Amino acid sequence: MINIGFIGTGLMGLPMAKNILKSGFKLIAFNRSIEKLEILKISGAQIATSVGNLVSKSEVIITMLTDDDAVDEVIGSKEFLDNLKTGSIVIDMSSTRPITATKHADNLKSKNIHFLDAPVSGGTIGAEEASLAIMVGGEQNIFDKVNKILKTMGNPTLVGPSGSGQVSKLANQIIVGLTIGAVAEAITLCEKAGADPNKMIEALSGGWADSKVLKTHGKRMIDKDFSPKGKTSVHLKDMTNIIECANNYNLHLPISKLVKDMYKSLVENGYGETDHSSLYKEIERLNK
Repeated sequence: MINIGFIGTGLMGLPMAKNILKSGFKLIAFNRSIEKLEILKISGAQIATSVGNLVSKSEVIITMLTDDDAVDEVIGSKEFLDNLKTGSIVIDMSSTRPITATKHADNLKSKNIHFLDAPVSGGTIGAEEASLAIMVGGEQNIFDKVNKILKTMGNPTLVGPSGSGQVSKLANQIIVGLTIGAVAEAITLCEKAGADPNKMIEALSGGWADSKVLKTHGKRMIDKDFSPKGKTSVHLKDMTNIIECANNYNLHLPISKLVKDMYKSLVENGYGETDHSSLYKEIERLNK
């Protein structure tokens, strides 16, 4: 039986780790906040006392962390690197810049350690339902070895070499971010013009404009419920990474730049910890 280590049991990581356990895999977990680990312990996980302790006991190590800095701090640390077993597999499921993924892939390869970047999309609902879209960058044979593990959390697809998973996640965030903006404008227009936005969503069902974003984020906007499922501050990070990645290839993504600036304004106006559907509030602010 493969020993799986899981580092980072936050909003997304906790349900992902639970689903690995539900599938019968052995799991050892580490998180800075101890209360999340207690929940996993009840579900059958072993609890690590440190990152080094976890890594030394695992053949496959999964990280689900906040951002590039957090990933660098863990995967780049001496404690992490010194305790890795030769031939083990590190899967970073955090959302980072592609260059962060390729940097760690190259560094680990020099130590005979395999690396996959495997960011996800689907939010907390997808994490709970094990229906996450999982975009993977790395080598085919390594992907094949961990495919069953990844399938406990969602639907994995190998999209190319190291870094490609993160590029695909950025593409995902372009579509999600821009669609949230479009839905916010549509909801606002209906509200101001006297059309029922709930009925509008119902009327569009099955048409070209229908989407998960329209149905889920649109409902949050109508209900003014911006409790965080995916945080505005995180989506701003993603939109910033999108523009940086595009600049690396001399690409101009004008609509992404506009949406990034809108998320930046939201964060500056105190909405960093709210759901990213609160882009509606920025449309509201612009119309006051």
